[in-house]
This record gives sequence, C-alpha cells and structure tokens, in this order.
Amino acid sequence: MTEHEAYIAFNMVPDVGSVKVAALARKHGGVAAAWEAFGQKKDWQGQPVDWRTEIARAERMRVTVVTCDDSRYPPALNDLPSKPLALYVAGSPDVLAKPGVAVVGTRLPTLYGTDMAARFAGGIAGGGFSVISGLATGIDAEAHRGALAASGVTIGILGGALDRFFPEENRELGRRIVAAGGAVVSEYPFGFPPGKKTFPQRNRIVAAMALAVLAVEAPMQSGTLITCDFAKKLGRPVMAVPANLDSRNSFGCWKLIREGAAMATSVEDVLGILKDALPPAAQPPRRKQEAVTAPRQRGAEPPPPALTLEEAAVMRAIPSVGITLDRLAFRTKLPAEAVGAAAMSLRIKGRIRFLPGNRVAPVA
Repeated sequence: MTEHEAYIAFNMVPDVGSVKVAALARKHGGVAAAWEAFGQKKDWQGQPVDWRTEIARAERMRVTVVTCDDSRYPPALNDLPSKPLALYVAGSPDVLAKPGVAVVGTRLPTLYGTDMAARFAGGIAGGGFSVISGLATGIDAEAHRGALAASGVTIGILGGALDRFFPEENRELGRRIVAAGGAVVSEYPFGFPPGKKTFPQRNRIVAAMALAVLAVEAPMQSGTLITCDFAKKLGRPVMAVPANLDSRNSFGCWKLIREGAAMATSVEDVLGILKDALPPAAQPPRRKQEAVTAPRQRGAEPPPPALTLEEAAVMRAIPSVGITLDRLAFRTKLPAEAVGAAAMSLRIKGRIRFLPGNRVAPVA
C-alpha cells in the first residue's frame, strides 16, 4: 500500500480527519503503516473500506484523486485546521493551483444579483484569475456561467460526492466547467450524499482556496456568511457588492460591509485588492478584455465593447419589450446553444438584461 492509497482509505472512514491521520502517521512511521495498524476500517455505510474499488472507480470515471501528499494539492488548503485528506477532481487538477476569487451568494437571487454575479465573475476571469464557487443554484451558478462566458477558468466545489451531484439541475453546468478546462471538486468518497453538515464543510474549502471572497447577494441567514467567516479566520480579504437597502437579499452584504468588508462597486475594486494579496511576480497575466463594472457613475463612458457576429445577430433580433431565448433562436436561425452563449456574453458586456421566464431585453 502506498501513502497515496492510505490517504484515500482514511478519507473513506467517517470522522477521521487530517489531524488524526497526522498523529497516527507520526506514531507508526507513515500513513500506510498507520492504516495497517488502524482498527476501525469501516466506511460511512458501516462496510469494510474497499479502497481498491474506490480507486478503480475513479479511473473509470476519469476522476483524479489528489491526496494531501500530492504536489497538485492546493497549498492554500494547508491553512485549514483540518484540511481534506483527498480531493476528487473531475477536470484538470492543475487548475487548483491557479490564483482565484470565490464569488458566492444566495440561492434565490434577484435579477440585480444574477446580473452582478455574472458581470463580476466575467471581469475576474478576464483579469486572469479563476472563479471559485459552490455550484449551487442562484449566485454560485451565475458566477460559474459568467466566468465561462468570458472564456475563463472556474472551479466548482460540491457539498457531496461527485456521483451524488447536487443540485441535479446544475449537472450540465458542471460538465461545461470541465469541458472549458476548469474543475468540479469534492472531498467526499463516491456515494456520499450531500446534507446539512456537508455544505458548511464545502464552504471552508471555497474560502481557503480563494485569495479573496466576494459576496454578491446574501440575506442574514445565509451560507454565504459562513464562507465569509471562514475567509476572515483564514486571513482572506472579504468584499461585498452593495445593493438596495430595502432588499432582504442585501442585508447580509451590508452586514459584512459594516463589519469591515471592502465595498466592491466594480471589478477594478476586486482586482486592486488581489494585487495586494499577490506579489507582482505571481500576478496572472490579464487578458485584453473590456472592463466589467457595476452600474457606472455619471461621467465619461468608454466605447462599447465590440460584438462577435453571433452577438450582433442576437442583439439585432431582441425587441425593446424583450423576447424568450427560444423565440430568439427562431428569429436568428442560430442553434439554441449559440444563442444562450451569445446572450450570456452580451449580459456581461452590459448590452442586455435577463428577465423572468427565460427572457432577455436590451439595456436601456
């Protein structure tokens, strides 16, 4: 048994974390020796730990299991008091080392929240950073989509096993993330279901992997505040996007700002903080892309960003009263997937807004 295999085996045992494994390894002269001496070799279902089948299953599913002795293990996770023993990675494990920003928020956002999540994520991705989030519905999903629309890298951290994907409606989004060179990650062995305890655990990974955390929309009772609390304890900068003072979805963000979080009114605010978090030599190269900001103050406006041929066709077909994406595909004679991608890109460029009922309309 190798050390790598021993970490995978220990990860399959409930209530055994990195602190306990490290103590056992010191006592027995290594992780493999600690596993051989370990008495409670039962998995979370009470069955004997079958680490060989687990590894074979990962190979069949094209999942890379990165253990904490692996050079591809994110160094930032070493800051956690109890770091994951293993990470199950669908996609590229190399992107785990890319400097990134966590963009998080409520599962039930307003239209303003979804727009800001996509805009900020697109700008962060355009700045050369990865976008990290929890692949939940709402703000998380919009952040991932915004990064993808900007041709950036995004990483989704699940609150359950890779084969127990939750929420199911975001499974296709997970596939898109992997296809675009990003990764979907879980610390849980195959079959482990998501639950009330797993999501806060997931949030600690989101916070630890990021250079900084950006809260877009969050009510007072929100997992977003848990993520931000983890970030503050780890010394990560916390930022929040301001919004309507009367909106309950904004109360959590205003609370963060009152407690010292930086107010983010543009992507440049975020990138400025990241410059302080990384030495100049470690700054990722920034791609040439238009600035992405929250609604601008009055004053000189930069020229609008250029549109692709598909974006221009979609833009011409959108009436002032709005239109559904299905009807837009019919009007433009473009594939539905191409219309959806163009619409997301146009939203990031500030040209259209999304409306209820899968409809879009031009920005006035």
